[in-house]
Amino acid sequence: MFKKKTIFGNIAGLVFLLLLSGGAAAQMPASPSPQTTQFRQIEQPLELKVGVTAGGLALIGLELWWFIGSKTNSLK
Repeated sequence: MFKKKTIFGNIAGLVFLLLLSGGAAAQMPASPSPQTTQFRQIEQPLELKVGVTAGGLALIGLELWWFIGSKTNSLK
C-alpha cells in the first residue's frame, strides 16, 4: 500500500512549502522611531501563527516517529 517514509516525506514537504508561501515579510516603518529601553509588542498575523504552530507540531511528530515509530530488525 503506502510507505510510511513516503507519506511523512510528502507531509514534511507540504508543510515546508506552506511556510515558504506565507508571504510574511517584515515591514519597516516610514519614519525612524526614537530608541526606547522598553520592549514593544509586535502583532503577528494569524496565518503566521498557524503556520509556525503547524510546522512545530509536524517536526515534533516527525521526531517522535523517527525515535519511536521506525524500528529496525537487529541481527541476533
